[in-house]
Parts: sequence; structure tokens; C-alpha cells
Amino acid sequence: MVRDLKELQALIRSRYREGASIAVVARELGVSKSTVQRHVPAGERRDAAAAARQRHRNRAETPYERALRAQVVRLYGSGMPQQRVAATLGISVEAVVARLEPSQRRSKQEAARLSVEQQGDLLPQEEIIARYVEGATMAELGRLYGVHPSTIRRRIPEDLLRSRGRTSKPRPRARRVLVDEEVRRRYLAGESAYVLAREFGVSAHTIQARIPDADWRGRPAEKAPVPPSRPAQPRTGGVRMVLALSDEEILARYRAGQSATAIGSAAGVDCRTILRRIPETERRTHLQARQLYRPAPDVDADTIRALRARGLTWDAIAAKTGLSPKTVRARA
Repeated sequence: MVRDLKELQALIRSRYREGASIAVVARELGVSKSTVQRHVPAGERRDAAAAARQRHRNRAETPYERALRAQVVRLYGSGMPQQRVAATLGISVEAVVARLEPSQRRSKQEAARLSVEQQGDLLPQEEIIARYVEGATMAELGRLYGVHPSTIRRRIPEDLLRSRGRTSKPRPRARRVLVDEEVRRRYLAGESAYVLAREFGVSAHTIQARIPDADWRGRPAEKAPVPPSRPAQPRTGGVRMVLALSDEEILARYRAGQSATAIGSAAGVDCRTILRRIPETERRTHLQARQLYRPAPDVDADTIRALRARGLTWDAIAAKTGLSPKTVRARA
């Protein structure tokens, strides 16, 4: 352990300037981190970003880091994608990217091309061509081999490509000759129009057109019954609520200074019911109501300072003067 203070200070500064962190210097010299910070000049201390960069550089100089970086560069340079490099070395993809220089990284187009080439080398081209000739589509082959249909398209020779559209001709639908007499006879025998339409390959409306209206079993659409109209009843005026206080008493209390809320509490109704009983010309504005119901006490700054000099707190002065603590501080 270093006993000379000057020697300790010189060692701390030299190790810190070499790039060692405060924790590393404290551990090497057997002192606390606060002691190291005290002996490092304020102008030389690194901020958080600079300290992180320095830690990264210190870590990069270790033998393990150099070997890991060499393996990442070798595997990635052989054409292996970043995900496979990370899985092979047991690290994250971000760690792989951090150990590659910008000039060593492949572009997105190059990475996609290389991935397609590597994936295409594993596809059985002869088997794909044989399945395609037998009638399989590119989409079906792509789902079978887990690749895009365009990848399948590049594996098939030009002379074997089919024209776009249906791969096989549609199967002709069996259709019988529609004979009106047979349709009427079978319909009168009890067969439904839908069964006949399916057998002759036509619609049910076509079968209905061959059946006379007198023989058609379908019922005409019934109209919904119209409900009888109710005779209009004369409107009566609304019933006015009977209050415990008369309109004259409500107006007198309002003029005396009571609020609509206080009058409503006395009458057992809402304040809006009280306001409807008061004429528009008698109602107070918001400012008039605030000045009437919340008068500001006439307390000057000298009174507040005197109470403060007696040792009262702001809350005690506010309770004594009827003001809020914020107003008491503002007036003082």
C-alpha cells in the first residue's frame, strides 16, 4: 500500500490518464473510489459517455475480446449471416454487429442476395422441376420448400414454364336439356324447384319461369300489417314542481346574498332548479358571486409580518387571517 500522499496522488493521476477507470484504480491501489476522485483534477474527469468509450477500448484490448472479434470477422466473412454467427458463438446479434467494422458489414441488398444463394443451394432442383411438370404451382412449391415463389421460378428452365393462369382446363359442367313438360310433371309430382335446378344445371328462377302461376307452390310475399294510427292527443303543459319555498321567498333570499346552492339545500332541490325560478336580470355573474361569497380579508403585509415575528407558521397565519398559505406568503 502506498503511504506517501504525493506518491499516491501521482499514481492515481497516471493510471487514470492511461485510461483506467476510477473503480479499477481504487482496486489496484487499495483505496476507496472517493479517494481516487478527490485526487483526480476536475478538468480531467471523464463524463459518462467518455467513460463508456474508454471502458469499451479497455475491454477490446483483452485477449478474450481480440479472439472473439477475430472469430466474428472470420465467420461473417465466410458468408454466414449475423444470426447464425451469434448462435454459433453464443452471443447476441448486437454483440456481433458491435465487433464488425462499418467497412466489413454487408449491405441489405448483398445480404439478401447471399441468403437467397445459400438457401437455393440447398433446394433439390430436379425434384422441383419434376413436381412442376406434374402440375404443381410455384406457390405450392414455395410453401412446400419454405421459400418465395420467385425462388422456385429461378430453378425452372424457361422452356418448361407454363403460361400464367389456370394450370388445367376447367371441368365442363354436366348440363341436361331443359324440357318444360318434364319440369312441370316432376314439379307437380312434388319435387322442389331447387332440386330440379341443381339437376338441370340452371337457377331456381329458371325453373319457376317454366311453371304456371296457378301451379306454383310458393306463397306471395305478405306485406307487414300496418298498425292502426293512434289519435293525436293534445299536449298539456308541463307540471311545475312544488317547492318548500315559494318563488317570492327564493328571490328574497337570493337578493339578500344567499347562493343558489344554499337555497337549493334549504329547499331540498338542485341549484339549477332554483336558478330557473330567478329572473335573468336578477342573476349574478361569476365575478359578482365570487366577490360576494369569497370576500378577501383586509389583511395587510404589516399584520402578516407581525404574526410571523411572533413565531407563527404560514399555516397558522392563514387559519388566523382567513387566507390561504400561498396568499399569506405573497402578501408578506
